[in-house]
Amino acid sequence: MKIAFIGLGNMGAPMAANLVKAGFDLNIHDVDRNKAEGLVQAGAHWADSVQAAVSEADVVMTSLPSPAIIKQVASAADGLIAYMRQGAIWIELSTNNLEVWREVRALADAKQIRTLDAPISGGAEGAAAGTLTVLVGGDEKTFELCQPIFSAIGKRIDYLGESGAGYVAKIAQVVLCYLHSVALSEALMLGVKGGVPADKMLAIIQNSTGRSYVADRYGPSILSGDYDPTFELGLALKDMRLTLELAGQVSAELPMCAHVEKIYEQAVEQFGDKAPHLMAVKLLEQANDMPLRS
Repeated sequence: MKIAFIGLGNMGAPMAANLVKAGFDLNIHDVDRNKAEGLVQAGAHWADSVQAAVSEADVVMTSLPSPAIIKQVASAADGLIAYMRQGAIWIELSTNNLEVWREVRALADAKQIRTLDAPISGGAEGAAAGTLTVLVGGDEKTFELCQPIFSAIGKRIDYLGESGAGYVAKIAQVVLCYLHSVALSEALMLGVKGGVPADKMLAIIQNSTGRSYVADRYGPSILSGDYDPTFELGLALKDMRLTLELAGQVSAELPMCAHVEKIYEQAVEQFGDKAPHLMAVKLLEQANDMPLRS
């Protein structure tokens, strides 16, 4: 099975590496050639263009940063749909919105390209370890054909039904990361302002009913002041906006999500979209004139 992998960012590169380790014949492409060096040394084949990557592939996988880029890479005149062969499979691993997915899927359907939306969860560490959760929507027979691929990148593989279901599940669960980050920072601030040392307060939270992955994984990054540079603030805001778009499409009232989206929007305006995602916490630190530090 020949695979083309497009997009070698913080998530894409380690997923591609695990596909190479699993023995798949892998062509890779990214706008930044430097991101491919380690993968080429490991046995992947560099392609100078999307066309060169996908034209002979049985399966094309994309891991891209936004719906706009997904649309561009998929539907441009030199994009993947134009050059994928009839009957090939496109696995879309990004966090996308339903409107863009329906649009590009219609183009793929017209060319008899099979599609699966398969966004992933588990962070860069899960991508490196091959322990991601993969949330899949689309044709079940196509999903079954791709099980060996999913098993190479993930530990939990959830088939969720019709096309688009993977994106819905991804957005619904990922929003908790941002809500929890804000809530964690407020709980820490309350404790610290009341006289409890920050590291003690975090340890208490980590051993209480308020314990969460966010407290365990990101709490130390808040207290160290590095704000976790492995994920960008602009991407967090993109996820929050996708959440509110989806809420509108399904007529869901989500007041907490709307409030937290404004916090991330303000953080991007102040710190820039390339800042670490936990810089949203810095807004609270500034408002209280107190950094949360060990």
